[in-house]
Amino acid sequence: MSLRLYDTATRELRDFVPVTEGKAGVYICGLTTQGAPHIGHVRFAVAFDILRRWLTIGHGLEVTLVRNVTDIDDKILNKSSEAGVPWWAWSYENERATSEALESLGVLPATYEPRATGHITEMADLMQTLVDKGHAYAAPDGSGDVYFDVRSWSAYGELTHQKIEDMEAAADADPRGKRDPRDFALWKGHKAGEPETASWPTAYGQGRPGWHLECSAMVRKYLGDTFDIHGGGVDLRFPHHENEQAQSRAAGLGFANYWLHNAWVTVGGEKMSKSLGNSLLVSEITKITRPLALRYYLGAAHYRSTIEYHEGSLREAEAAVDRIEGFLRRATGAAATLPAVELPAAFVEAMDDDLNVSGALAVVHETVRAGNTALDDGDHAAALEAAAAVVAMTEVLGVNPLDPRWNGGSGSGAADAMTALDALVSDRLAARESARAARDFATADAIRDQLTAAGISVEDTPSGARWSLARHTDV
Repeated sequence: MSLRLYDTATRELRDFVPVTEGKAGVYICGLTTQGAPHIGHVRFAVAFDILRRWLTIGHGLEVTLVRNVTDIDDKILNKSSEAGVPWWAWSYENERATSEALESLGVLPATYEPRATGHITEMADLMQTLVDKGHAYAAPDGSGDVYFDVRSWSAYGELTHQKIEDMEAAADADPRGKRDPRDFALWKGHKAGEPETASWPTAYGQGRPGWHLECSAMVRKYLGDTFDIHGGGVDLRFPHHENEQAQSRAAGLGFANYWLHNAWVTVGGEKMSKSLGNSLLVSEITKITRPLALRYYLGAAHYRSTIEYHEGSLREAEAAVDRIEGFLRRATGAAATLPAVELPAAFVEAMDDDLNVSGALAVVHETVRAGNTALDDGDHAAALEAAAAVVAMTEVLGVNPLDPRWNGGSGSGAADAMTALDALVSDRLAARESARAARDFATADAIRDQLTAAGISVEDTPSGARWSLARHTDV
């Protein structure tokens, strides 16, 4: 296989060789349902959706993608308590908000999307295995806490290339019963003041799972002891992913063969987060910016590159999407079907180079320019071939303007409206052209002003006037 991916664990590009020929298992850490998602939260989902599409479309693999839901943790308990609602109601409300945000951005549904609270049995079993193997212990104070003994696992730190002595103390549980301050919680005993509903019975007492244990148990259930790719945001490398790998391998599991991590979305050089007060909720941005343009924006940079959000970011994405969409509308207006084409070699080369989306998009826009030139020259066959290539490439990237999910595909109500609008605008442009031919420039200018006021942008080209919907955003 020609695909090469940057493995965070080895810090090098590696040829991707799946565990099972013809298949790929991918696990990505989903969001903790403590609040509604902002665009910094969902970048990971767009990045790994592109990976999934490339594995499927580009390499013909049958992909099983698991994206978990962390629906119980300290933050959920604290925020639900502050809001005066049950923790499970708070969690479910934000789970739905997250699902709606991902759907609005064209992220394909996960093959499985397990909730942590639905897999307590598997977690308890894995925890017991670690205790039996001497890699975990119950707190001696009878609190019900169970810790992973980091010094019992000599390879602890191998994912992030750290020595134990250089690590900070684990802050995920009461340190009183720990042998080493870096030992992390597998299980958190029920504490006074916590909801009774937020605890489950185990051999070590009532309590709830530690964050790291959740993912190890769920990925094993759905992808097996050894699987292909584990992904998530770069901020999860330590302690979360380090701890996942340590406890899974200490239990005798092979775990992930490749680790992929996406970078942050930043504002003013700082990670986008609610604590900084600079979060931009997906639900709010999509009220003023097309979801297609937001998807394009979040996926346009290389997944390992930081995206610096600034005023005008989304306008730039809108303009890029408009260029693609405008060409496809021109080229396919009278065509019932597009010819079958292969993905351009340069696009394939870029995607196989660790998902170089910026390079792949350069090929998309080059093809758009060539297609527009073909239309200007009257070469409709070449234009249709270019349009077919653009559709194929943007489908891989999840930004195909003709996909019905963006209300631009055949058979949709919006497509019918666009056809009607095209007929009306074309009629006005024909009238404008007649006025210009008669040197009645006042009438020609008046028609253009009318179209501009209606939100129609007109561009004069050697082959005639082109129109597109003008985009405006205050973000």
